[in-house]
Amino acid sequence: MTYQNIDFSIDQGIARLTLARPDKLNSFTEAMHLEVRDALDRVQRDAGARVLVLAGAGRGFCAGQDLGDRAMQINAGQTPDLGATVEGFYKPLILALQNLRVPTLAAVRGIAAGAGASIALACDLVVAAESAYFLQAFSKVGLIPDTGGTWLLPQRIGMARAMGLALLAERLPARQAADWGLIWSCIADDAFEAEIERLATQLAQAPTRALVRTRQAMQAAPSHTLEQQLSMEAGIMRELGWRRDYAEGVAAFLEKRPARFTGE
Repeated sequence: MTYQNIDFSIDQGIARLTLARPDKLNSFTEAMHLEVRDALDRVQRDAGARVLVLAGAGRGFCAGQDLGDRAMQINAGQTPDLGATVEGFYKPLILALQNLRVPTLAAVRGIAAGAGASIALACDLVVAAESAYFLQAFSKVGLIPDTGGTWLLPQRIGMARAMGLALLAERLPARQAADWGLIWSCIADDAFEAEIERLATQLAQAPTRALVRTRQAMQAAPSHTLEQQLSMEAGIMRELGWRRDYAEGVAAFLEKRPARFTGE
């Protein structure tokens, strides 16, 4: 596929997917969805990819859905089927991110609004520049937070704060988002790019399978009893204990040297 709405590359274990409609604050259209889906499929197939960095071009991360897209238009009194857009595009996107075979890092500059905020939050780590902000803008157009927003927000910051963000549609500055525990960290603008590179490199050199199994275990925990979670942990530990990365990690520890993980 030839990409017109995103930039994508894989180099030295780092897959970089950049939403590239800066004139529209990287808001989503059907065409962009299809390109992102293709890129994520490539990450899933390419054993050389060890981490995905998801970013936005220009002055924003993503403003959510492009309301000017054909699928969102009200024409001659005919209203669009927004549920079909969610089921056909946003649901598969969030599930693809949550089930990707590599860890994911969202690099947020500027605005992350609506579905754009949820897409960032669906990544394993979210790092935002200090000038960035998150916005649940749905109530301004008579809708609810979608793209997993009603699931992600209460789990991250509790019901009271989630409801406030959703009902009032107020900006949440990156620093406050970090203080609330919504994201991993907020970085000064002039240090942001260097920190993203540091984290991407660290994750690309980490034991990939163990990081992804960590995500899976934490995702499962809210629906498990403690006993069920302990059993799940035992099963994952059994699997990982048979892997090359565990043997390498132990050897590196005993030999007092940096580990050279391969993701296996």
